[in-house]
Amino acid sequence: MRWQRLTCRRSGGRGFSILQGRERLMEDRKKAEGRIVWETAAPQDTYDLGKQFGEKAQPGQVYCLDGDLGVGKTVFAQGFAAGLGITEPVNSPTFTIVQQYGGGRLPLYHFDVYRIGSAEEMDEIGYEDCFYGDGVCLIEWSELIEGILPKQAVRVRMEKDLGQGFDYRRITAEGIAAMAGQQE
Repeated sequence: MRWQRLTCRRSGGRGFSILQGRERLMEDRKKAEGRIVWETAAPQDTYDLGKQFGEKAQPGQVYCLDGDLGVGKTVFAQGFAAGLGITEPVNSPTFTIVQQYGGGRLPLYHFDVYRIGSAEEMDEIGYEDCFYGDGVCLIEWSELIEGILPKQAVRVRMEKDLGQGFDYRRITAEGIAAMAGQQE
């Protein structure tokens, strides 16, 4: 599947693209070293972007989701799960650390490591079986376990800018050079 795109103009003449034909979902792409930047204007847009990532996900991939509290990591994860074909409710596993979801084309291991004190705690929950298995991993707050992340992990950074609007998000993905090459 290819990223769907329409090219439009924003005030100031700067171009952007609308994914999946949604007027509020703006994409400002920067392909330097496998980095792509999207701008979303509503939670549904963030969900839809997550869904596109889920549709492209392959076995053994690890996606790191980082950003402040309330920036939309779980909304992105819900869309990602939908892209895998998972229909059950997806919530942030804040207290359980990891939640496994089946029923889609791949198993999804959704981690929230906000309360992890050390990499040793990740050993206790058997993270390697998830990171290096046949499913796909989403890890919220991944910067807290930087030392154990696979080098080929896709990094997704989510940021707010209230000057752009309450629901505005800037979503930067790095490490997706292979995916970027498939988009054109």
